[in-house]
Amino acid sequence: MTSRRQFFGYAGAAAAGAAAGGGVVVAVGTGSSQEQVVSRTISPYGDHQAGIARPASAANELVAFKLGTDRAGLGRLMRLWSSDIVALADGRAAPGDTAPELAAANKNLTVTVGFGPRVFTLTGQKPVGLDDLPVMRHDRLQPAWSGGDLLVMVGADDAVSVVHAVRRLIADAKPFATPVWRQTGFWDGTGADGKPVTGRNLFGQVDGTGNPAFGTPEFDQTVWSADGPDWFRGGTMLVVRRIRMNLDTWDELTRSEQERAVGRKLSTGAPLTGAAEHDELDLEARDADGRPVIAQNAHARLSHHSENDGRRIFRKGLNYVHDSGATRESGLVFLSHQASVSGQFLPLLTRLDAADALNEWTTTIGSAVFALPPGFQPGGWLGQPLLG
Repeated sequence: MTSRRQFFGYAGAAAAGAAAGGGVVVAVGTGSSQEQVVSRTISPYGDHQAGIARPASAANELVAFKLGTDRAGLGRLMRLWSSDIVALADGRAAPGDTAPELAAANKNLTVTVGFGPRVFTLTGQKPVGLDDLPVMRHDRLQPAWSGGDLLVMVGADDAVSVVHAVRRLIADAKPFATPVWRQTGFWDGTGADGKPVTGRNLFGQVDGTGNPAFGTPEFDQTVWSADGPDWFRGGTMLVVRRIRMNLDTWDELTRSEQERAVGRKLSTGAPLTGAAEHDELDLEARDADGRPVIAQNAHARLSHHSENDGRRIFRKGLNYVHDSGATRESGLVFLSHQASVSGQFLPLLTRLDAADALNEWTTTIGSAVFALPPGFQPGGWLGQPLLG
């Protein structure tokens, strides 16, 4: 009898079925009891992987793997994972699922896959600008949170759906790849009125205000690769940085000291020179003593595109807590999407490492970079232009 791995390894993901598109309004019930329900199913198909051009999910898990196979084996794994992604997004159990009841629909579930730099020693055609980051002066990197040949990032509305999806993907990775680290994170992007908001990290800071807007030319230029190789056009690069936050010493600061370090008001996320979150920073403004209102070492100033030769990134944050007995570590899993790690992220990181006021209360303990291939269409699979 043909095993599931053998079948998908050679037949691809076409037999997995099609997932419904997100945002579809359907009718439930009959007659006067009929109600409209908005589908929360995100199609896994498209020019780009579905989880990228979206706000951070409420529940998330990232798993990095060490690759233990050759190019052909990696292609078989991508076929398997692509079939899993289609089924999971649609709320269906993938073949071989040992807990099919956990495959729930309408969870806004997405799965994003990335290739680490070592993959391209097997395949060639390394994307331009995909380089490992050097160790920064303030870094205290730990192997437990760093590196990786492959990445799977799962996001959904609830942790049960995420845990189930990760369990399925890890099971199907055998014997091709072995997990080397796992990170979980959460994010609240919904305001008290139920409308989307930017969200806050554990310092209380509104985090991600300066992002380019989805679907704009600015977003496309920032995120999607337009350089070679051809297989990667429409892909993007991801930097994962695990940042430990010292909440105890942060809490010892006055509110004005915290805001001066950030360069924004904690209450609204507005710049210290403005009234609303999305007001432009006035980096020339001075106070009554002639000092810059937004300090020279404020995070908002140093990370602003005008201070970085126009360079931008698209960032997401995932709050995390990690308990070890009675000790709790808190922080941020920082995710940065850009067309080029070396051309966009590294110059910004170098500037922040040298002078960012927040360095006093943050320490990066994990770092990894990945190339996220373009999306796939029905009958196709992730990475097919590279591995097919």
